[in-house]
Amino acid sequence: MISESQIPPTPSLGHIICSSTDCVTGRGFNNLSQVSMARHVPTGQLVAVKQTNLDDCTEEELLQLMNEVLLSRLFRHPNLLTSRLVFSSCCQLWVLMPLMAYGSADTLLRTYFPDGMSESLIAYLLYGVLKALEYLHRMGYVHRGVKASHILLSAEGHVYLSGLHSVYSMMREGKRMRVVFDMPHHSPALLPWLSPELLRQDLHGYGVKSDIYSLGIVACELVSGRVPFQDMPPTQMLLQKLRGSHCCLLDVAPFPLGELGGLKVSRSGVDSGIGESVATGSLTHSATAPPTDRPQSPGPKNHSATLHNLVQLCLQQQPERRPSASTLLTHAFFKQVKRHTRDSFLSLMYPAVPLTSPGDPPISCPPAPSCHGPSSPSADPPEAVWDFS
Repeated sequence: MISESQIPPTPSLGHIICSSTDCVTGRGFNNLSQVSMARHVPTGQLVAVKQTNLDDCTEEELLQLMNEVLLSRLFRHPNLLTSRLVFSSCCQLWVLMPLMAYGSADTLLRTYFPDGMSESLIAYLLYGVLKALEYLHRMGYVHRGVKASHILLSAEGHVYLSGLHSVYSMMREGKRMRVVFDMPHHSPALLPWLSPELLRQDLHGYGVKSDIYSLGIVACELVSGRVPFQDMPPTQMLLQKLRGSHCCLLDVAPFPLGELGGLKVSRSGVDSGIGESVATGSLTHSATAPPTDRPQSPGPKNHSATLHNLVQLCLQQQPERRPSASTLLTHAFFKQVKRHTRDSFLSLMYPAVPLTSPGDPPISCPPAPSCHGPSSPSADPPEAVWDFS
């Protein structure tokens, strides 16, 4: 596993070999980017390569990609997933970054923790996200895309916040603005996580406290395995948020999921849309699957008072009442993070296992058959030849 600091900032990595189609680990950026696992030949270390077909992108999406590339070169924080090498080859944009062997928190929920994670693991993940948000807010940026699919975990247990294409600057003419008014172009897939003031789009605007609201939604997502508000039509969701309604953590006794109506696991991310999963507190009966095929929910979850308080603080209707990221880092819920080591938190990942190199012999993964060499308008000039054969 390669660490972020080990990736050179210029195209001097030498040879990269990508395995067969088995090396594809996921997709991102409105399903336009493909993330693959590759091997850095000189060191034998595994890395992640994100490949985007620029011909499939709209003008707005191209601007978002450019924003992500530029910010990735600007930001330097151990909890922000930034690229260390970007180059283009014909119509393909290639981005090299550290491999997140455990994937995203959303993937972990869907695959291993359909009924939610333990509080210790949730505290560990949210603490890393808060440190990244504290850095972004101090630099004058609002993330606007905090959700489980943008929280990544490396094989060593290091937490990263991704989704830099949604980041927006609050600096105007050398001055930091108190609020901004821009609406994210990719907002339909993000509606459950967006704050009321961002959705309201009025003269009051929104600021960095909008990210704190999103963090509260993520906390509910990690606890229950389901995205609050996501079963609602967009209009109803907007009305609920503007009225001040928010999700609550459910401390309930065990029961068969069949009696609740076949709750779906949350599918936050680019491959999900409104209506794919059930929001907290809105349960309907259904008979889509035989009772024998439905999993049983675990024992009752008696959530701690500190977790309840954290969610309540984050989801307050008035943004000025929400604490800042730096203040939340001192919240009592995160005291448990300091009492554990990184290895002890990795033990909480069971039965999840990190990605490993596919066993098949690597085959060539060229950018395009007609390309003779990469050009790099958005990165440093190439100093070495890349070999994909």
